[in-house]
Parts: sequence; structure tokens; C-alpha cells
Amino acid sequence: MSDKSPLPRERRRTTKDLRPLPVLVRDLVEQVRRLIASELALFKAEMSAKAKDAGVGVGLLVGALVFVFFAFAVLVTAAVFAFALIVPPWLAALIVAGILLVLAGIAVLIGRVSLKKVPPIIPEETKASLGEDLRVLKRERA
Repeated sequence: MSDKSPLPRERRRTTKDLRPLPVLVRDLVEQVRRLIASELALFKAEMSAKAKDAGVGVGLLVGALVFVFFAFAVLVTAAVFAFALIVPPWLAALIVAGILLVLAGIAVLIGRVSLKKVPPIIPEETKASLGEDLRVLKRERA
């Protein structure tokens, strides 16, 4: 009786190299954890790259605002005084203000064009990778 196994010979051959259920569950949990971690890493990398692209346009807009500020601080008074030699002072102030607004408008237009070149913020690579993960999981389930 000690020579005989409780399982038939065919069953012993088919279950010989299989891992027990607790080991399989532990491996599954570990693989899901790694999958989620890698998807998050992909998301972070993709969003970081998109943020860098958007930073150029935002930087140009901030530069435009700085230019407007310093333009008002330094040039307005000098330009008004210069034009006041030719036209009445109130008209000189209006001319200088118009010129500064045109310069600010040009800087804003350049910044908007730069921001429009930035691809959509949607993380396309992460979205595609998650879709592939779902397809694989559905195929494994079937």
C-alpha cells in the first residue's frame, strides 16, 4: 500500500510540473502590480514630455508679459515726452500706448501659435498600452 500513490498514473503525469494555486495567485498579484507600475511610469513619462512642449509656449507668453511690464516702466515716459515735443502731451500718450499694445498683441499671437503646435494632452501611448492590456486580459479570460 505504500508503493501506491493516491492518484492514478495518468493524473500524476499531468499534475507533476504544475504549481499550486497559492503560488499562482501570488504570481498573478505580483504581475498585476508590475503592470500597474509600468503603466503609471509610461503615463508620467508621456505627460512630462507634453508638459515640456507646452512650457515653450507658456514661456513665450510670460516673456511677452515681462516685455509689456518693462515697456510700460521704461519707454512710456520717454516716448510720451518725445512725442510731446511734436503733438500735445495727451495725444503723445495715446500714440505710445497704441504702439505698446500692438507689440503685446504680436507677442501674444506668437505664443498662441507655439501653444497650438503642442500635441493634445491625452496620453496616447498610455491609452494604447492600456487598451492592449485589456485585449490580452479578455483573450485570456475566454
